[in-house]
Amino acid sequence: MRFLLIKTIIIVISSQLLFNVSKANAAEEIKIIYSIFSRTIEVNSLKTFAKKGYSTKKLKRIFKATGSADREIRSVLNKDFEIPITIASKLVYSEIGNVFLTRLSSIIHPPRADDQRTGMLALRASVIKGIKLGNGKINLIRFFEGYPTKTVILDVNALSKVMNKVESISELLDFFTNSPLEKIKTN
Repeated sequence: MRFLLIKTIIIVISSQLLFNVSKANAAEEIKIIYSIFSRTIEVNSLKTFAKKGYSTKKLKRIFKATGSADREIRSVLNKDFEIPITIASKLVYSEIGNVFLTRLSSIIHPPRADDQRTGMLALRASVIKGIKLGNGKINLIRFFEGYPTKTVILDVNALSKVMNKVESISELLDFFTNSPLEKIKTN
């Protein structure tokens, strides 16, 4: 009896140590990787810039490198897309959604993600939670606030390959949000 009690206590303690992994509620930083260089942006500083227009020195340097005006960047960060959560769920689990998430997971993914599936799961969670945070609307800030890991990797090399195929970030957002969404709404 005593042996069984000790064994039970050891199992309970070890299971708490093994399975009590702390979870991230939202992304705290975005690590931008370009070739061998990287910079980290805090999501809160990006959120402050999007809402109030104030930016840190680090943000100013990064924005200057994009060649875009602050006004345009704020517009992209704050652009809301109204998507009912049921339609968004259908979209991220549809064939079109899977193709989109597979491609996007090479650009935006969790650190140390060894496969596309992990990136896709994180993106799905981020979209659904971002829409929930925005009460049926999502923008880039809410997308990052909904991301399930502390750090989000943004691979600029992979993004550049996609951007070469479209004229602007706005066109990219419109293409990926309006086209598939209309097809799902009609089905």
